[in-house]
Amino acid sequence: MNGKRWLALCLVAVVPPLLAAPPVDVLSRPATQSVQALHGVMQAITRAGDRLVAVGERGTVLLSDDNGASWRQAAVPVSSTLTAVQFVGQQGWAVGHAGVVLHSTDGGEHWALQLDGRVLAALELKAAQQQGDERRLAAARQGVNDGADKPLMALSFTDALNGIVVGAYGLALTTHDGGQTWSSLMGRLPNPQGLHLYAVAQTGGHVYVAGEQGLFLRSLDHGEHFEAVDTPYEGSYFTLAVQGDGSVWVAGLRGKVFRVGNDGQTFAEVVNPLLVSINDMRLLGQQLVLVNQAGGVLQASADRTHLAPLALPPGPPLTAIAQAADGTLVGVGFAGPARLATPLNAVE
Repeated sequence: MNGKRWLALCLVAVVPPLLAAPPVDVLSRPATQSVQALHGVMQAITRAGDRLVAVGERGTVLLSDDNGASWRQAAVPVSSTLTAVQFVGQQGWAVGHAGVVLHSTDGGEHWALQLDGRVLAALELKAAQQQGDERRLAAARQGVNDGADKPLMALSFTDALNGIVVGAYGLALTTHDGGQTWSSLMGRLPNPQGLHLYAVAQTGGHVYVAGEQGLFLRSLDHGEHFEAVDTPYEGSYFTLAVQGDGSVWVAGLRGKVFRVGNDGQTFAEVVNPLLVSINDMRLLGQQLVLVNQAGGVLQASADRTHLAPLALPPGPPLTAIAQAADGTLVGVGFAGPARLATPLNAVE
């Protein structure tokens, strides 16, 4: 099994003892309110309007209304680690360990549990029974027996109604009503080994999913059908980004970065001077920014052929990055959120 983000997953491939099922009470115990949460391990960050929202370990959600200068903790109904977050206007979703999906209708001030690993397992079992595939059915029954022990790792909503979440062991679900109901996508994915799915992105009617062992899946019909695409790399991919022209970026282990064209058929490697695993990349306006496990921040060149490190003071490893309303880059990682840089300049 290939490696993975040693910060973001902390569950499936790096530390085998943690594969044991988490205590069920993480689903019923709210996140602890503590000043220490401001300095805890944070896994993801995004914008909700002008507000920054960061999520991380033990169900922590942090909010900043001053471009990352100060933070406060939101109330969260679970204490399982959260791994990804996205907002469409004031509607937001966060996913994490124990198969949780949380929903906010007010920019992150309040959160409600929409889905957990036990319900997720039951949905997959029902779908497997309807399909009648014995291999899938056996895996689904095992999933029910395992309980809420598998993390969701990424999500992609195209609007306030339609979204996809993916995670460890091939977990994949979709919703068309904002998360009120979910259905399993696992039967549509050509992933017989149940490889971990670390990233998902959508553009128009195209859906892209990336994961371990070079797994790259695409759908050209809004997720109705998927096919596996051979890629030039057999290591894990941890993050996806989509440009306005439909080009897709995929990056991950050992700093490998590819620009994907022709609806997911061609892969052009992007030169990266830092051979350190990429945890996250974001398209910020016309600028593509990436962060790695060494705390480095890189920016793609104007012609999208190479990356250049930003001149920043040394810092802790980073898991994700966002741009505040004033243009400042704000990262999260091992020591909580931090303002990193002033607005970006183009890189030649």
